[in-house]
Amino acid sequence: QVQLVESGGGLVQAGGSLRLSCAASGGIISAYTMRWYRQAPGKQRDLVAVITSGGSTNYPDSVKGRFTISRDNAKDTVYLQMSMLKPEDTAVYYCNAQRFGSAYWGQGTQVTVSS
Repeated sequence: QVQLVESGGGLVQAGGSLRLSCAASGGIISAYTMRWYRQAPGKQRDLVAVITSGGSTNYPDSVKGRFTISRDNAKDTVYLQMSMLKPEDTAVYYCNAQRFGSAYWGQGTQVTVSS
């Protein structure tokens, strides 16, 4: 059973940066595809970044060029570096681990961007 714990959220001004961390335990996280999602109040949960076990990354246009996902397999940790933050980036950010038919979620961390 994989357990995920996100951290690093907070309040930041527009144009600022934050780095989120997702610490994993209970599994060999290097074998998992890792994703970051976000969910704003009243909206659906949206994918913001993905990194495969092989290190390939992908982003939606809304964050491309501003967000960077990375992983440190030795530390079983995935990161989301966010820069040039906008008020519309305000949301709860969730970490997700997936391998074959199993998927795991963290509890989320709040990111608030003030204008």
